[in-house]
Amino acid sequence: MKFGVFLFPESVSPEDDYRAINEALEEACLADRLGYHSVWIGEHHFDGTCSYSDPMVFAGSVIAKTTDVKIGFSAIQTALHHPVRLAEQIALLDNLSDGRIIVGTSRGTAFNFYEYRGFGVDPADGQQLLDEAEIVMIKAWTQSQYNHEGRKWTLDIPTLRPRPIQVPHPLLIRAVATKDSIAEMGKQGRPIMMVRQSNEATFNNIKTYKDAMKNAGFREADIVDNMSNLWVWRDVYVGNSNSEAEAVAIPAHEANRRRIVASRVSKNTFNEEVSIQGSVNHPRFNVDQSLIVGSPSTVADKLRPLYEMGIGGIIAHFRVGDISFEDNEKSMRLFAEEVMPQFISSS
Repeated sequence: MKFGVFLFPESVSPEDDYRAINEALEEACLADRLGYHSVWIGEHHFDGTCSYSDPMVFAGSVIAKTTDVKIGFSAIQTALHHPVRLAEQIALLDNLSDGRIIVGTSRGTAFNFYEYRGFGVDPADGQQLLDEAEIVMIKAWTQSQYNHEGRKWTLDIPTLRPRPIQVPHPLLIRAVATKDSIAEMGKQGRPIMMVRQSNEATFNNIKTYKDAMKNAGFREADIVDNMSNLWVWRDVYVGNSNSEAEAVAIPAHEANRRRIVASRVSKNTFNEEVSIQGSVNHPRFNVDQSLIVGSPSTVADKLRPLYEMGIGGIIAHFRVGDISFEDNEKSMRLFAEEVMPQFISSS
């Protein structure tokens, strides 16, 4: 099982942005030094939930500061991007990183309607924009004289320059949250990444995914290959003891959750907030379902069921909320030195 670090730095005010952004960059360097497989870059706008906001620009800084760690997007809110510009930016990043890019795509946030409004995008178009953008990106990376006539875009691309280093293109992984989208990706044979959720939900979703691949005629080898590229998100904090870890991580996790919900309530309109109320209050956001916390042995025990499901990788969000950089570094070191080897050596 592979382990990546989710660089998802919260900034509680505009005055805090500089610190949050630059400490996230240092966290990427730390992950590189400690031997993590990858760092993962998110995307949110206007609320400080993800302080660097622009995943493309931030990825360029991470590439410049690291040497070995892969750089994944978890995930690009594809509906907010022009697909040709996005294909070009990813191709350039792949060249700059010597082929270290992994592309996670999503239609856009399911909650923050104000992000769509800020970019002049109708949320109802999100899924269609995502599907069409992926088609455009893949064709732009692999073909010349590509003409596209879709519902949203009419494009005439002579030749995309530069082309990605990875052939035919960087790995494309779809971020999914619902059973229907998981089944559809299985039917198409597409790798997926999944949001925070209980182990029971993860197990059931993986069964849905595998069944969809089998029913679509994919071989067992295809399923195994896709499972090696299946990633799940968990918040993680490691301390020397369970009590030490819980004293740091649980208050930070709960405060972070309160701030995110308050931000969505204040920035969405009343009708929008009512429409997402059931989602933002879902139990999967609670400590017991989304946070893996404890001593190294406890954290390893909590990760083992995910390993036994055959999951390819964990996107570990270590620095939740207002956890200090020093506590975060300690947690990441304990995880790298005492938890990771239990799974990497046996995989």
